[in-house]
Amino acid sequence: MQTILFHETIFGPIHSRRLGTSLGVNLSPVDGKICSFDCIYCEAGYNAQGPGKAGLPPRATVCEKLEEKLKDMTSKGEHLDVITFSGNGEPTLHPDFAGIIDDTVALRDKYFPEVKISVLANSTQLHRPDVVKALRRIDNNILKLDSAVDSTITLLDRPASPSFTAAKIIDEIAVFGDKAIVQTMITRGTHDGKTVDNSTPEEIEALIEAYRRIGPREIMLYTIDRPTPERSLVRVPRTELEAIAARITAETGIPVQVSA
Repeated sequence: MQTILFHETIFGPIHSRRLGTSLGVNLSPVDGKICSFDCIYCEAGYNAQGPGKAGLPPRATVCEKLEEKLKDMTSKGEHLDVITFSGNGEPTLHPDFAGIIDDTVALRDKYFPEVKISVLANSTQLHRPDVVKALRRIDNNILKLDSAVDSTITLLDRPASPSFTAAKIIDEIAVFGDKAIVQTMITRGTHDGKTVDNSTPEEIEALIEAYRRIGPREIMLYTIDRPTPERSLVRVPRTELEAIAARITAETGIPVQVSA
């Protein structure tokens, strides 16, 4: 079933629970999904829907469309907090990701110099030096870590790479230290007959150890907000997220933003 969210390369602005007024950049096809994860909670649906026929947007097209939108917003005096790379799949998979970031920084500086640039990345491409270098150039380098337990993160995120492990991804995120923001989805349910729950005390303890290892600037805890491909998943109450956040901050000293 086709459930992709965004049918444009530049979309919005929209209101983001975590970032404010956000102009979106979708580096995936406008008619399909390409991702190195196949998360059971992904609002854009499963990868099985296919990559579509449009292909990845060329760097020049992204630049042209982004400038057109920023120029229009400036002329109208519209408000903007952030330019956010997200969309129908993993933005860092785009072969010209680093060049697109260079273009975006230049356009931001020209039209909205106070606006932040954010990338919502799933952390699977941090072995690529060009991606790491590009992520160091932006304001909000938001990297996914849904669990520090292999069985749980594999069940939740369903990584494409057979060599994927929680330890590997934690080590790669840790390279950024306080230049990273770590984003963790908290949910529970079942998938393929297996219980999935990354809110248990054991899971949170493992995440706390990972957060200590990474030392990020901030942690973002959130839960599901829209229908998910795995229909058994449930929204974790804000009070529970806040209790988890309080424990994390107490044990690590790292500030935690809760979205529910």
